Amino acid sequence: VINMYEMFCYCKELSSLDLSNFNTSRVTNMGSMFRYCLKLVSLGLSNFNTSEVDNMAFMFTSCSSLISLDLSNFYTSRVNNMVSLFSWCSKLASLNLSKFNTSKVTNMASMFNGCSSLASLDLFNFNTSLVNSMSNMFYNCSKLSSLDLSNFNTSLVTDMSKMFSYCQKLTILNISNFNTSKVKYMESMFYSCSSLVS
Repeated sequence: VINMYEMFCYCKELSSLDLSNFNTSRVTNMGSMFRYCLKLVSLGLSNFNTSEVDNMAFMFTSCSSLISLDLSNFYTSRVNNMVSLFSWCSKLASLNLSKFNTSKVTNMASMFNGCSSLASLDLFNFNTSLVNSMSNMFYNCSKLSSLDLSNFNTSLVTDMSKMFSYCQKLTILNISNFNTSKVKYMESMFYSCSSLVS
């Protein structure tokens, strides 16, 4: 198997899924794999081998009942597409991405869009040197109070539209090293960031 695209997509009534025995060592595409699994509360991915995966776009989109997600074993050094990876995971309260290798990722648009229960997010290990789109990346992350993106390399980014829109509790945002020389779209970038003070 090399393609798991949309494998469980639209399994709207599925509440528990244990895939710990899945052999995914040859899989290259996990795009939309769990998309619209609206009632999924438990998801066991502890033995997932993602070493060959290059596409994770929409993988967990609208898993709106997931409270926690352990991706500590995920190997992402080949992944180039993370668009909407966690978008509208509205109950996700914590997310550890400290082992994510994003050195080949070109698209992070809407990656955390609608993650309205996330109170903190540590992306200090993110390598964004090849990313060209960050539009809607943190859209409606309405519980985030601080975000340090001082390590972000945005030299190739062309789209930052709505990047922080509706981050209503954000009081501290460090984008001191943002390079916006190639950015063409910035509309509504900070729309409704009513608490932002620095």
